[in-house]
Amino acid sequence: YRPKTFVEMVGQDHVVQALTNALASQRLHHAYLFTGTRGVGKTTVSRILAKSLNCEQGITATPCGQCAACLDIDAGRFVDYTELDAASHRGVDEVQQLLEQAVYKPVQGRFKVFMIDEVHMLSNTAFNAMLKTLEEPPGATRFVLTTDAVHLLLPTIRSRVLGHAMHIPPVAEAKAWLTQQGVPDTEVDAL
Repeated sequence: YRPKTFVEMVGQDHVVQALTNALASQRLHHAYLFTGTRGVGKTTVSRILAKSLNCEQGITATPCGQCAACLDIDAGRFVDYTELDAASHRGVDEVQQLLEQAVYKPVQGRFKVFMIDEVHMLSNTAFNAMLKTLEEPPGATRFVLTTDAVHLLLPTIRSRVLGHAMHIPPVAEAKAWLTQQGVPDTEVDAL
């Protein structure tokens, strides 16, 4: 029951508003950091942001959800959107491989978006390898870092990204959204 648009996001109004304003004015940062506990929508926001940047209708806070880019991102097969799980790929070799891809222009979309989940799990050498690219990323590349342990990130990494702290949404809001999506009452009540 993952939201597919910013409008569907529950309990993250401050993050949605900041990203919506940035997309509307096309004042895009090169790297974002989404922090918060498990299940607050860090990966979801990353995917919606990737759709917003690559939608065939243009850069927008309201991607169409119908074009090839939007559908491919939702299905996890968009060539220019890469998710790396740093918990299981934490070494310098994996990060260098990712950064080598960053220098090339996007194949299918407007931007290459690299999402590194659980970024705090990267080794120190992997962080150091990433610093230069975070300082001066290629123009058509955006990074999204997510973590539930922001205190474990190096200050040099935190200083190079635009951070957004995400919070646990109120249960009533989450249940109302799930009900609107047609989720069976038995599952909604399990919250």
